[in-house]
Amino acid sequence: MLFNSIDFAVFLPIVFALYWFVTNKSLKMQNLLIIAASYLFYGWWDWRFLSLIIFSTLVDYAVGVGLSKKENQTKRKLLLWTSITVNLGFLGLFKYYDFFLENFISAFSLLGMPIQANSLNIILPVGISFYTFQTLSYSIDVYRRKLEPTKDFFAFAAFVCFFPQLVAGPIERATHLLPQFYSKRKFDYSLAVDGMRQILWGLFKKIVIADNCANYANIIFNNSEDYSGSSLALGAIFFTFQIYCDFSGYSDIAIGTSRLFGFDLMQNFNFPYFSRDIAEFWRRWHISLSTWFRDYLYIPLGGSRGGTWMKVRNTFIIFIVSGFWHGANWTFIVWGALNAVYFLPLLLTKNNRNHIDIVAKGRYLPSIRELLSILLTFGLTVVAWVFFRAENITHATTYIIDMFTDFNSYLSFNVYWEYKKILLFITVFMTIEWFGREGQYALDSLGSNWKRPVRYLMYYAIMLAIFWYGGEEQQFIYFQF
Repeated sequence: MLFNSIDFAVFLPIVFALYWFVTNKSLKMQNLLIIAASYLFYGWWDWRFLSLIIFSTLVDYAVGVGLSKKENQTKRKLLLWTSITVNLGFLGLFKYYDFFLENFISAFSLLGMPIQANSLNIILPVGISFYTFQTLSYSIDVYRRKLEPTKDFFAFAAFVCFFPQLVAGPIERATHLLPQFYSKRKFDYSLAVDGMRQILWGLFKKIVIADNCANYANIIFNNSEDYSGSSLALGAIFFTFQIYCDFSGYSDIAIGTSRLFGFDLMQNFNFPYFSRDIAEFWRRWHISLSTWFRDYLYIPLGGSRGGTWMKVRNTFIIFIVSGFWHGANWTFIVWGALNAVYFLPLLLTKNNRNHIDIVAKGRYLPSIRELLSILLTFGLTVVAWVFFRAENITHATTYIIDMFTDFNSYLSFNVYWEYKKILLFITVFMTIEWFGREGQYALDSLGSNWKRPVRYLMYYAIMLAIFWYGGEEQQFIYFQF
């Protein structure tokens, strides 16, 4: 079920009404309703894959109970590896089996030893990369004794399948979200209004910006050999805003929807395109995944505590694994490696934490130096996104070379009215983001001091844009990851 669909527009008010007016007297009934609604939400796409979520839930709950009873370190490790094997086993089978098989066949063919093997050609379950990592965080934290294992199965099942963030995050930590299922929720009007405001902004990002950008990014990328360098650059910029508004739009809707039910989810995007270097970008982009890899992979590997070789090794591991998490294609691996190359000079010169604060905090405009840093970081990001979007390495390489070698077209740069319209939307969008960058999301604090008629005029204008200028309905990009 898509957030930007009629189905969800009917589903959400029904679940909201049942939650607050029918099951509000019982915490267990509220959690059971969340489980039922979440299974319906996920099963709307393909009910067969509910078995994976249910099995993963049963395994990790049992692992948690087992860890609470075991003191022997060997037995505790065995339980932890049971959880890791089951979760990553499902992920590897459904997402990476065909990739490894195809590369295995290619490698033997290059050695003059062709082999025959059949691929599975199975459908990738929506959201499997997200909920497997979420349940893994529970098992790992219980193993590390950072979290008490739960004895409430329904609370744990609701944590695993919570429908707002089930299929595309944020990837919540058990230490943050699970305890919220233990406490009785009371309806908070101000929290619900804030949630609706964030949902509105998320829908604007997705429907007006991302879906419109997708139309033209797809045309340009799918027919890149027919376009000049300037048009290719425009296509890359369109995709840059498509993926940001698509994914952060989903996160905004997920976080806003959670607030309607009295839950707090972590911030997943923090205005990443205003970053002044790549290190800052990765602190602001897909925060739930970046911090997951930091805590469960980078730090256990030694982080940046060792010598130069260890720092280089760990940096490349974390970025390449992050790229591979996104998809079973060499383009994602190169995308991750390229970001590691961007990041490494900052790490080695100990400048990777220069920009912790908000850019131009308390000021309307950035300094010239800040602006140039933002533009440089944005430009590097645009180039990297070409690998993320391209069909293969050859396509990405050719695309980038052509983008920078057709100099004549830059001199005679011109775009059609449709392109200009999207660029106008992007300009308005980035202006709103800039002036709202000190909040959790753009509309969080923007307009809070305005008179009510002016503030509501802005909200109605956003709603009008959604209904009048929304692009063709498209699935969220991160559903495929």
